Amino acid sequence: MDLEELRAFLAVAEAGSFLAAATSLHMPRATLRRRIDQLEARAGVPLVDRTRDGVSLTEAGKLLAARGRLMVQESNALLQSVREAGSEPAGVLRVLLPVGLPPQLLLHVHGIARKYPRLAFRLHFSDNPVGGLMENVDLALHFGDTSPAGPWVSRELMRVRMWLVASREYLARRGTPRFIEELANHDLLAWEAPGEDGRSWPLLRGGTFPVAPIVTAQDIHVIRQMAVAGRGIALVPDPGIPDDGVPAGTIVSVLPDVVGREIGFRVVVPAVLSEIPRIKAMLDLLEPFLGKLGL
Repeated sequence: MDLEELRAFLAVAEAGSFLAAATSLHMPRATLRRRIDQLEARAGVPLVDRTRDGVSLTEAGKLLAARGRLMVQESNALLQSVREAGSEPAGVLRVLLPVGLPPQLLLHVHGIARKYPRLAFRLHFSDNPVGGLMENVDLALHFGDTSPAGPWVSRELMRVRMWLVASREYLARRGTPRFIEELANHDLLAWEAPGEDGRSWPLLRGGTFPVAPIVTAQDIHVIRQMAVAGRGIALVPDPGIPDDGVPAGTIVSVLPDVVGREIGFRVVVPAVLSEIPRIKAMLDLLEPFLGKLGL
């Protein structure tokens, strides 16, 4: 398949018109149309429907667009890995992170940047970092025991305990629950992992039990800070990092032998990018780096 024809087609699929695609590619519209015609001739089926309002993709075109993006990404990654072979990691590393990671953990990005002074970071945040096709992303970090099926390189960095926490002030005011049933008398705050239900909390021995949280969010930090502020009992992953500016012992675990589970914290990289020096360096660095933090 001719990559220039494929890039032209993907630009049309993205823009929805030949004119907008030609403008984005800085290419004459006649040249763009010719490349689409040539690609359709190679495919043997129509890929776009031309209308007065623009273009839309046929079923074959939708399939090619989905697969074609990966092919272009792979070709770009191959050229980049050849270009950077043997060199010090450099350039911009695009990282997708789950919302609500502890800010004090993110501050350690500076330590990584100091090790590789030619490397810069562009951080993006998502409720579900691996919920879709990872386009324009070099690596993603997410909570979960497995990564989605697909062309990824996936590595577990650490295990994190998910359990109940509350401030001492809240427990002194409202009482400390001794049994699961007593949680019904408290204000509950729930972190909701992607694909899970924040109204169903895990038991250490297995299984779940229903709850009625007053606040549910996919932002871990927000839920934890509400617990620190004495707003209720929170179910959150706890990496064991002290809360910035919060005196030690401000929050304590609740029903630690009954409620909770372990959850993995993983790094995922599109397989086509895994040999690019700056990404390979990050994969090699992340696991021991987290270990040095006591995680």
